[in-house]
Amino acid sequence: MDKAKEVAQEEAVRVKRLTQDAVNSRAYLYPLKGIFYFATHQSLWQPLWSQLAPTITTGIGVTTFMFALTYLPQAAALAIINGPFAVVSAIALVLSESSAITSILARSFFIDAALLDTFDGTLVERNQTELVTAGRTVKPGGSGVSRLGKVIRTPFSRFTPKAIIRNLMYLPLNFIPIVGTAIYIILQGKRSGPAALARYFQLKGMTARQREEHVEKHRGAYTSFGVPAVLLEMVPFVGIFFAFTNTVGAALWAAEMEEKSN
Repeated sequence: MDKAKEVAQEEAVRVKRLTQDAVNSRAYLYPLKGIFYFATHQSLWQPLWSQLAPTITTGIGVTTFMFALTYLPQAAALAIINGPFAVVSAIALVLSESSAITSILARSFFIDAALLDTFDGTLVERNQTELVTAGRTVKPGGSGVSRLGKVIRTPFSRFTPKAIIRNLMYLPLNFIPIVGTAIYIILQGKRSGPAALARYFQLKGMTARQREEHVEKHRGAYTSFGVPAVLLEMVPFVGIFFAFTNTVGAALWAAEMEEKSN
C-alpha cells in the first residue's frame, strides 16, 4: 500500500512538472500562430499548391473506401453505446479515421519534401538563413521558399514503415467514445511534437542522445505543441492544410528558440 502511494505521488509530481512545462513554454500556441503566419506569407504557399492534387485525390479515395467498408460495422457497434446517435457518430468517426489515414499516406508518399521546404522557408523568413545553410543551400534575393536551394542534409523520414504501423494501430482507439479519442490524441501528440522539430534538431547538429535528452527535459512543451497539432490535422478534408500550418508553427517555435539561444 505504501509502495502504491509512493508511485502515485511520484506520478503526480511528474504530471505537475509536465503541466508546468507545457504552460510556461506556451508551445500550444504555435499551431495557431502557424495558421496566421502561413495565411499572411504567400511566399510559403508554393509547397502546398504543388501537392494539392495528389493529396485531394488520395483523400477522396480513402474516404470512399472507408465509408464503403467500415461505416456500417462501426455504426452497428456504436449503436450499442450511442443508440440512435450512432448514425452521426459513425460518420464523424469514419471521417476522422479517413483524415488520419490520408495524412499518413500523404506524408509517406507525397508531402514530406514539401513540408521540409515549408519548414526551411519559414526559418528563412524569420532571418534564420545561417541555420538553414547547415542543411541546404540558400539563394540570395527573394523570400521564403523561393530562396531555397539544393538539400544537403535530408532528414530521416518521420513515417517509416514502423511509424505507419504504429499510427494505424492507434486508430481503433477512436472507436471508444471520448476517452479513446482523447488517449489517441495524447499519444499522437506526445510523438508528433518532437517529430515536428526534427529538422531543427538536425540543423543544430544534435546527436540522437542529445535530442532524446532535450525532448525529455521539455516533454511537456513538446506534447503541448503536438496535441493541438494532431487535433487540427484530424479535421476532415482540411487536415493536410493544417499539416503545412503546423510545420510553419514548428518552424516559428524553432526560430524563437534559436533567437533565445544566441
